Amino acid sequence: MKKTGILLLCLLMPFGSAFAEQGKPLSVELLWQLKRIGSPVVSPSGEHIIAPVTEYDLKEDKGSTQLWRFDGEGKNNRAITVKGLKVSEPVFSPDGKTLAFVSERNEDDAGQIYLLPMDGPGEAQRLTDIPTGVNGIKWVGKHLYFISNVFPNQTWDEMKTQLKADEDNKVSARQWNALPYAQFDHWLDERRQAHVFMIPASGGEVEAVTQALGHELPRSSQSSSSYDISPNEGLIAFSTYGSDNRIDPKLDIFLATIGSGKAENITPENQAADADPSFSPNGKTLAFTRQKIPGFYADTSRLMLLDIDSRKLNTLTPEWDRSVSQFNWTPDSKGFYATIEDAATNRIYHIDAKNGKVKAITEATDFGQPAIGKDGELIATNESFLHPARLVSINPRNGKTVRLENFNDDILKDVDLGTYESVTYKGYQNQDIQMWVHYPPGFDRSKKYPLFMLVHGGPHNAITDGFHYRWNAQTFASWGYVTAWPNFHGSSGFGQAFADAINPDWKNKSLEDVLKAADWFKQQSWIDSDRMVAGGASYGGYLTSIILGQPHPFKALLIHAAVYDMYSQMASDFAVHSTRFGNYWDNPELYKAISPHYFAANFNTPTLVSHGQLDYRVPVGQGFELFRTLQTRNVESRMIYFPDENHWVMKPNNSIYWYNQVKDWMAHYAKPGAQ
Repeated sequence: MKKTGILLLCLLMPFGSAFAEQGKPLSVELLWQLKRIGSPVVSPSGEHIIAPVTEYDLKEDKGSTQLWRFDGEGKNNRAITVKGLKVSEPVFSPDGKTLAFVSERNEDDAGQIYLLPMDGPGEAQRLTDIPTGVNGIKWVGKHLYFISNVFPNQTWDEMKTQLKADEDNKVSARQWNALPYAQFDHWLDERRQAHVFMIPASGGEVEAVTQALGHELPRSSQSSSSYDISPNEGLIAFSTYGSDNRIDPKLDIFLATIGSGKAENITPENQAADADPSFSPNGKTLAFTRQKIPGFYADTSRLMLLDIDSRKLNTLTPEWDRSVSQFNWTPDSKGFYATIEDAATNRIYHIDAKNGKVKAITEATDFGQPAIGKDGELIATNESFLHPARLVSINPRNGKTVRLENFNDDILKDVDLGTYESVTYKGYQNQDIQMWVHYPPGFDRSKKYPLFMLVHGGPHNAITDGFHYRWNAQTFASWGYVTAWPNFHGSSGFGQAFADAINPDWKNKSLEDVLKAADWFKQQSWIDSDRMVAGGASYGGYLTSIILGQPHPFKALLIHAAVYDMYSQMASDFAVHSTRFGNYWDNPELYKAISPHYFAANFNTPTLVSHGQLDYRVPVGQGFELFRTLQTRNVESRMIYFPDENHWVMKPNNSIYWYNQVKDWMAHYAKPGAQ
């Protein structure tokens, strides 16, 4: 067995002296008691650190978010917004004296911009009254900019009337004449368009920015990373579709002088996605990300730099086989800090804007998007399998971190956590595959334990060293299972060739990787090969459905939100990667080879199926098709249907129910605990 350098000291001993050796397990109920810290923002002077903190109420069955202010030393942290509201997207004014954020309060029909002074006590004041709501806010100069999904030919008053008429309409039918028609868990209204608007920070008239340019933002998804405003408020750069091809849309970067009525596509030559525009603080350069493979979301994102005056375009990281995401300019415009997925971790790197040289700042664990604080320090979240996100300051010179809060310590102090490690085994064609292995609390290598093999989704989303709420490996391990997350072929963060290895054959390489992971465990003296179970969601559910129809060692399976029939997956909001697979009528043999339903004659393993009605990524019919097939074949099976969940199980009580159903199902076929 090859162990990687990621194996941390905390993996070999109890998790901190405050944690009891024999305590309570990391139960699903406890997961929902934890405070969840979001991405921080820092005022220009570095004096103020703000981050959203979300808590959940099981009785109300929902969460609420407050903005917290942190002093940088962890001594005088306090909430600055009231409890029980929805609050998001904090941004500072250029002078750092005022905080803007989006909130939906009792009198609001949709999220609005609120302003809160930072120099003393005071109530937040609403700035906007936009009937279609706001998101993606930025504060540049004297204006706040935002996105709203509007009826393009109506006034604000007319939109308010239109929304009320839609609400009161007795006809529930929806109509589309073109794609897209849905996004993840909600229907799209093709009468509406997403546009950028601006409003003076002192209040006043709202002005259209992109609507006057004749371009809308992508209807299916927009955020603050969809556009940027130059520091002098003269230019807007935004990412949207460069053609009318709604089947295989391509994102381009457009650049325009605000108020000019004309936008220029500055990336027409690239046939893949260009996105995430960001002006340098000095306004001389526009950075954005670029992919090269059309229609493939997991292609490497490279950092591009455009000189505004000369229009010279430069690829900053042409040879680096990692994707750049969540990047922030340094205040001197000489570089970037970026969160990079790297070999099953998310690390913060510095990238030199002149020569593209990259330097890892943080250790090999999971860090979130960094904000730049006082004296150049970084403020970010840090998490691992053993603890939820914490707010930390990071010394960019040596990577040393200092924790800025103690949220969740009281909840976790009596929890008995297991240990984990990263191992490398031989998978498809004897290639190295990284895998996370979690051991139950009190693990004893002289005894034998059951295995719970977890199959991740995506498929191009690696499992990194982070705290996962929906599928928490430590929670599964607390039931008495050795729990494994293999990062099989197709996983991100291991280079483009590895990610692209399963296209167009979704099935064989990743299947062999998972089965060889099971073989690796069979060779371990502490695994009971007669008590092995497996499960996954989304692509992980797809691959588990493939396993269901192949020879395998598992006594029971869990399949959530799975692609079961590749043909009917055409109904998805995302469909299938037609640019990678081809359409099923053009490439029927491939679809036949990789669709789980073609192997139904071999189904005989007890299987728990779960799915949500609001799942438009993998429509709920996929789950019912699988369940009916299992029942028709007289295979022990159970269907869990959530009428109010999407691709994920998000509501607290539904999540608790799902975890407990999984626990009971697996225990019935593979008794937990050491023997």
